[in-house]
Amino acid sequence: MRWKSPAAAVSRVAGLAELRNNCVVKKTEDRTRDLVARAILENGPATAVSLAAKLHITPAGIRRHLDNLIAEGVLTAREPFQSAKDSRGRGRPSKVFVMTDAGREKFEHTYDDLAVSALRFMASKGDKTLVKEFARSRAEDITRRAAQILANKKNLSEKSDALAKFLTDDGYAANNHSQGIGEELCQNHCPIAHVAAQFPELCEAETQAFSDLLGTHVQRLATIAHGDGVCTTFIPNPKNLTKTGKRA
Repeated sequence: MRWKSPAAAVSRVAGLAELRNNCVVKKTEDRTRDLVARAILENGPATAVSLAAKLHITPAGIRRHLDNLIAEGVLTAREPFQSAKDSRGRGRPSKVFVMTDAGREKFEHTYDDLAVSALRFMASKGDKTLVKEFARSRAEDITRRAAQILANKKNLSEKSDALAKFLTDDGYAANNHSQGIGEELCQNHCPIAHVAAQFPELCEAETQAFSDLLGTHVQRLATIAHGDGVCTTFIPNPKNLTKTGKRA
């Protein structure tokens, strides 16, 4: 191709360089935005400050990405939960950013499409017994596979940690930490959330599976299927409960 003048050639080359740079910047922006979304998916609701620190992004940068993700419907901003004790004498708390159902749909799902179709078919026949049996069967599979991993764990904390790792490998992005007189198991992602929203029997059977695996009663405090940002299960430690009872 011939250029009419050296100036035109220089201008053309500069324009191509600028276009290439813009493409590189856009790819970098998209990659960073995906990291922000995945951080919330895998670790649960977070503030802008905590995300900026975790991902080493400037406050202005993290807010730009968060605004874009909210505009895309991937995230939503919520007021954080505060107890009456925490709220006394403090300023307005920072908002937390939570993954939306639409946002989760953008990430990979690991559920069996055939099983989902079967559940809907069973429900359409008005036979809830079949749905419960399916939920129990799925929970029994979780119990069977996880039992091998928890078998050699010595205490509740070790078992809870092992269960969280097992669930993470199954696509639930789970973690566990001590909380008061027990443990708190958090599942930051649920591959079957949209199905469990229609069939709570799945959550109920899963909760029972956790109880069987850990050898103690557990309490499901929140679920993604019901609109919460994370599935939270409290696991009281029987030893602590006994000590509390003795003090009383």
